[in-house]
Amino acid sequence: METYVIMRRNGWRNPESFDVAAFASMSEVERTPDEIAWIRSYLLAEPDGTLGTVCIYEASSPEAVRSHALRAGLPIDEIVKVADTIVVRPDSAAEAA
Repeated sequence: METYVIMRRNGWRNPESFDVAAFASMSEVERTPDEIAWIRSYLLAEPDGTLGTVCIYEASSPEAVRSHALRAGLPIDEIVKVADTIVVRPDSAAEAA
């Protein structure tokens, strides 16, 4: 499995619509755990008032990411394979867990 960053710009009108999408995404991840794993997402405040996300997934391929998004009804603007991880300081979200 490789790590991918998925950009989803202007995908949701409000946090509630993102929550519905997140539930659909998790349901699909549970169906195909050997192909894809959702690591985390950052909810973005877009200039037009909508919400976007930067999502981090582990997946067997970009095609697995696209297939997952299609089944879950999620938009995709861009998929980028992560070349390496550089930790500047510990992630406060990870420390809280």
